[in-house]
Amino acid sequence: MSLTTLTPLEAVTRLSPLVIRVLGCNPGLMTLQGTNTYVIGNGTKRILIDTGERDKPDYLKLLSGVIQSNNIRGFDHIIITHWHHDHIGGLENVVDIIEPGFTVWKYPTKEDSDNDTCEHVAIKIESLSDGQKLTTAGATLRVIHAPGHTTDHICLYLEEESTLFSGDSILGEGSTTFETLYDYMKSLHKLLAYNAQKIFPAHGPVIENPTAKITEYIEHRNLRESQILTVLHSQNYEPIEPSEIVKKLYNDTPALLLPAAERNVLHHLEKLNTEGKVEVTDGKWNLIRDVDQSKI
Repeated sequence: MSLTTLTPLEAVTRLSPLVIRVLGCNPGLMTLQGTNTYVIGNGTKRILIDTGERDKPDYLKLLSGVIQSNNIRGFDHIIITHWHHDHIGGLENVVDIIEPGFTVWKYPTKEDSDNDTCEHVAIKIESLSDGQKLTTAGATLRVIHAPGHTTDHICLYLEEESTLFSGDSILGEGSTTFETLYDYMKSLHKLLAYNAQKIFPAHGPVIENPTAKITEYIEHRNLRESQILTVLHSQNYEPIEPSEIVKKLYNDTPALLLPAAERNVLHHLEKLNTEGKVEVTDGKWNLIRDVDQSKI
């Protein structure tokens, strides 16, 4: 997917009576049109979801314009969906242009996860918990811990409008990445149960058909897992390296993309290992003999 084929997004868009989207002015191959940040509520104080990247003056101008045109005096809460730099990187810049009196929130990151950008932020950040509710005038956001993309990743459910802020768990276009596929798949099923009316992702346009979109994500991963298991079955318990699985499954994929394909296969193998279906020895993978393979 190239930037030229993406759905154009306005810099500032009112999506509902309680939601204004402010584009982060940081387009790129990983960020798509840019990071979507959201201003939530209908009073003089509101909630801000994510802060984009560091040192993006055009974004700060957009956010300042939204504050002024909507008679916003400040924010009750700033919520960071996860530690990646395009979500928390702009926090200190945003704090410099808004009135004091807010609380910054983020879910704690596991110690064994990737480096946490918030370690380099000189602003006090409070820890979120799963199921916690944060309120502002007109709006109630329920915190949903949805690990997988990162260990600290959260989504938010706006109770008054039955809408879901999905962060990077579900994108408006294309597919996302993940640290742990096992956790990611559990999170997708968790989000599906909310039966949201719309999804406001951290990248890309609004998702108007949440159930279909989440189901599509789940089915895509299940299909790839089934293909990997088929390859392992064909080995007749002869161990195989991930790169060999890639050759069998991605034979039409350009060589430049094969390393990413191998990482994808490895994520699936690690998930299957967590579930007790496969084992690894010296970098080679195999079905576990004493598992009833007809049930997997």
